[in-house]
Amino acid sequence: MSEASSPANQLPHMRRNYALGHLSRESLAADPVVQFEIWLKEALEAGVIEPNAMTLATSTPDGRPLVRTVLLKSLDERGLVFFTNLESRKAGHIAQNPHVALVFPWLALERQVIITGTAERVPVTETVRYFLSRPRDSQIAAWASQQSRAISSRQFLEMEWAKLKEKFSTGEVPLPPFWGGFRVRPQTMEFWQGGPHRLHDRFQYKRGPHDVWTIERLAP
Repeated sequence: MSEASSPANQLPHMRRNYALGHLSRESLAADPVVQFEIWLKEALEAGVIEPNAMTLATSTPDGRPLVRTVLLKSLDERGLVFFTNLESRKAGHIAQNPHVALVFPWLALERQVIITGTAERVPVTETVRYFLSRPRDSQIAAWASQQSRAISSRQFLEMEWAKLKEKFSTGEVPLPPFWGGFRVRPQTMEFWQGGPHRLHDRFQYKRGPHDVWTIERLAP
């Protein structure tokens, strides 16, 4: 590969002029959850791949951040819910520092939603209800994976899954005691729409006393 064609050398010249949409204060819903649902519906209708995929940022008590992608599985006025192994790194971070951030990167629509807030465990009844809705093989995988821990090989993981599939060959797969959900209660929700000449539209909702939301435009 020549130096000129190296991806690293092409980075300064990668540029897209955003022109798919425009966002105004008048067009926004008063409630950010309602606005989020509008954008989520539009992402679904546009065929965005995994529109419920969200980047989750957590950090250790001494401020060392870590990000990964998880899937949004429910949403209401209380917050946004995802499920995970409760012995994973993300769960360990949240137990020590519940402040988190989320990003929905709907790049095909030249949009992103940025959320900050605090995460807390969802009730077991809510976790069971979602767990029972999962495909059976996914339920078994939750038992097989010691998430975030080092393992010897892919073969080891597949052998664990096969062993557990045999164990749970009849009846319902029970909820693993180390598996559960977190609800992120938003403190801020920012809606970002790409604009021409890098003059993007950014509006941030901020939760105030008595759960009253204020909206302000942010400079791009």
